[in-house]
Amino acid sequence: MPIRASIFLFCLFWITMAQLLAQEEKEKTTALKDLLSRIDLDELMKKDEPPLNFPETLNEFEYAFNEHGQLRHIQTGEPFVFNYKEDLHRWNQKRYEALGEIITKYVYQLLENDCNLKKEILPVDATEDEPKSFIYVSEDALTNPEKIMVLIQGSGVVRAGQWARRLIINEDLDSGTQIPFINRAKEEGYGVIVLNPNENSLEVEKVPDPAKKASPDASDEPAEKRERKEERENKKKKDFYEKYRNPQKEREMEHIPIRENSSPEEHTLYVWDHFISKSLAKNIFIVAHSYGGLSFVNLMIQREAEVKNRVRAVAMTDSVHNVWHQEANKSIRDWLREHCYNWVSSPEPLDTLVDPMLNDCPRVSAGTEKHELTSWKSFHSIFKFFSEALKDHEDESSSSPVTTRSSHRIKNEDL
Repeated sequence: MPIRASIFLFCLFWITMAQLLAQEEKEKTTALKDLLSRIDLDELMKKDEPPLNFPETLNEFEYAFNEHGQLRHIQTGEPFVFNYKEDLHRWNQKRYEALGEIITKYVYQLLENDCNLKKEILPVDATEDEPKSFIYVSEDALTNPEKIMVLIQGSGVVRAGQWARRLIINEDLDSGTQIPFINRAKEEGYGVIVLNPNENSLEVEKVPDPAKKASPDASDEPAEKRERKEERENKKKKDFYEKYRNPQKEREMEHIPIRENSSPEEHTLYVWDHFISKSLAKNIFIVAHSYGGLSFVNLMIQREAEVKNRVRAVAMTDSVHNVWHQEANKSIRDWLREHCYNWVSSPEPLDTLVDPMLNDCPRVSAGTEKHELTSWKSFHSIFKFFSEALKDHEDESSSSPVTTRSSHRIKNEDL
């Protein structure tokens, strides 16, 4: 009997211990979940992060472009290194973006000093205090009686004169900028207009709105009680984060839109109305990369008769336009099939016809599978296409319409 009692007590002891351990484990799990729920991963990424203060010139970054247009470290000659500080992706990204802003200014200098382009401020009637954008034009852009070339980039951080920032930094200036197109266009007698479709707003530091901060929310909770509660929660978070982070508060910014240029589509239409359409050139040729293709189709929808009358050919490169989504009518779709080519990213050899996605302009391979390289890889093909389109138009003026249309189709298919 005493033995059975001992066994019973022994078992009861271990059952109680197990229950206590389980309860303790449950409490730990609950505490851990509560802990994790309060962790802001973005904040933790800022742990031991250096100040977000970066050089303001290429020289201060200790980088320069060599004779081949490649960005190299001044001391080591090595290409740009993104992971400058290990395990600090956010800081490295901010550093990359700071370099990108310097690259943008550098390209502007090349456009002005090496390509001899001049800056035109937008809107053309801008007041001194309002936000402004600009484009670049050659000296003869509005006076060249024969032909002009218009360059429209894609969307994103790239600005006038750039196809892709990543290519400029990691490859070279030729592949990443529009400078080869500008130089060859000028050599072949084109006037040049370089659009700046992503410069849509002025970025300024946001000023806190006291009235908005003091306004009551939808809660029925008394304001005083709510403020005390928020204060307690903020103190908890602050105490918790203190062990794990060294946060850097970034300035909160807001964007003031540029009048009549607040989007790539608006910008393209504005430049057409105030510059391209007012030029003397009888023949207009357009190169449009990625979102630039969509902006051109939008322009054509808005100014169909004008575009058909003066644009001889459009070279798109990996364009993201969609004639159905943009509701382009049948006459526009027919015109695109006759006067446009879209050099797309593809493993096929350069200029190989690619299966069409939509029934609009023919798609041909750019000879690369990299989206950002499509403009550079199709460089020579684009100029050949423009030359043939101009010749076809000139032939059309001196022969029957039936003959010239047939000739034009054959030439395009031979591309």
